[in-house]
Amino acid sequence: MICRATHRLYCLTLSASILSSTLGWAGDPISLQQILDEPKIYHLRHVTVRGTVRDVQPLAPYTLANGDPCYGAYLFRLEEDEATLSVAVLGICGKPVVRDPEVEDGDRVEVSATIQAPSHGGTILSFKGPKTTTEEEAVVQAVADRILPIVE
Repeated sequence: MICRATHRLYCLTLSASILSSTLGWAGDPISLQQILDEPKIYHLRHVTVRGTVRDVQPLAPYTLANGDPCYGAYLFRLEEDEATLSVAVLGICGKPVVRDPEVEDGDRVEVSATIQAPSHGGTILSFKGPKTTTEEEAVVQAVADRILPIVE
C-alpha cells in the first residue's frame, strides 16, 4: 500500500515537472520572424508571441467533419517589426452563440497559440472554414488559445 502511494506521488511529481518545463518554454515570447524563418521547428508547438493586431476578420459559421456547427471564429494578422503571422481564433462549437472578436485593429497583444505549419499536411482556418492545405502551400498560422492586451 505504501509502495503504491509512493509510486503515485513519484508519477505526479514527474508529470508536474514535465508540464512545468513545457509551459515554461511556451511562456517566453518568441519573435514572429523566428517562427517564419523555421516553421518546421515550431509546427504543433505551443508558443507565446507579441505584436500589433491588423485586419480583424470575423468568419461565418462553419461545420466540423462530425457535423457540429461552430460560431464566433475570426482571423487577424499579428505584426512585429517586418514580420506578419496569421492568427486564427476558433469558433465555439455545438451551440449557436454570438461572439464578437476580442481584438481590434491596432491593439498590442500577447498571444498564446499553437503553431500550424500545414506544409506538413494539415488544416488551417480560412475565410470559408477549415481548409486542408497541400505541401506546396507555405502557410504558417497560429491558433490562439489566449489573447492578452499589452499595457505599455
